[in-house]
Amino acid sequence: MKNLNSVHLNGLRALEAVGRLGSLQAAADELGVTIGAVSQQVIKAEAQLGRPVFERTPKGMAVTEAGIAVLARLGEGFQALSAAVTAAQHRDDHILTISVAPVLAARWLVHRLDRFAKRHPDIRLRIDATTQLVNPATSDVDIGIRVGSGQWPGVKSELLLAQEIFPVVTPQIAATLKEPADLLSVPAVIDGHAMFTWDVWLREVGLSGKCMEERHIFNDASLCLDAAMAGQGVMLAWQTLAAYALQQKCLVDPFGIRAKTGFGHYFITAESVREAKKVTAFKAWIREEMEESMRLFR
Repeated sequence: MKNLNSVHLNGLRALEAVGRLGSLQAAADELGVTIGAVSQQVIKAEAQLGRPVFERTPKGMAVTEAGIAVLARLGEGFQALSAAVTAAQHRDDHILTISVAPVLAARWLVHRLDRFAKRHPDIRLRIDATTQLVNPATSDVDIGIRVGSGQWPGVKSELLLAQEIFPVVTPQIAATLKEPADLLSVPAVIDGHAMFTWDVWLREVGLSGKCMEERHIFNDASLCLDAAMAGQGVMLAWQTLAAYALQQKCLVDPFGIRAKTGFGHYFITAESVREAKKVTAFKAWIREEMEESMRLFR
């Protein structure tokens, strides 16, 4: 790393910012300096590197062919530095930050948080409800829970629960059903963001090629569940979404036939980082809760 002694860090920051943001003005705003200062830093850094990174054109700064590779490496380097600063500033052994999809937080996790607090009174939970995959290595998130195939770049994934899907309806609608084919005449409440379709379950019960009668389409699974509980039709649900409603008898699984989607609930943690005790404690507690929930569910 001795070659870093020949180039000022501020100059490298200026190069990276201009390359990423596309203009001197935007870079100046982010770095909190004047356009002139950024321009001088860029010129100085290019001289120290021995080659131009940008070409000055009437339309602004254009990246040179040689600059493309330089800026790509600088971007990776400053992302790593940013992650290190975030880790130093925000990690707290007594606060556990969890990134989880809003539907899982609302329909399954929130009912159980008091039990975690009683077992681990020294750990405070901070729930970040979002559908975006967050990398714990580059954020203040300690652990995430996501549904998918488990193949996400840049993170470590660990299976928590294989996803199974099944229809849910009100007890009143269930009373009118005798066999799976009867569902074809029941309006379906559709989750427009689901990673699967009714074909998966229909194939499981020997109804391949058949179509459900769609009634409403929502962009949120929690709203779909509410619509099903209101008697507006049948929803294709999964374990963590419907467990509480089934236990409370608001909804029923009329046939007890479930189909695997190939997806699952996964823990998401940082790669190549020693697991913190608070993360280990949370994972162990979640596994116990999930096992108990699925036992009551079945």
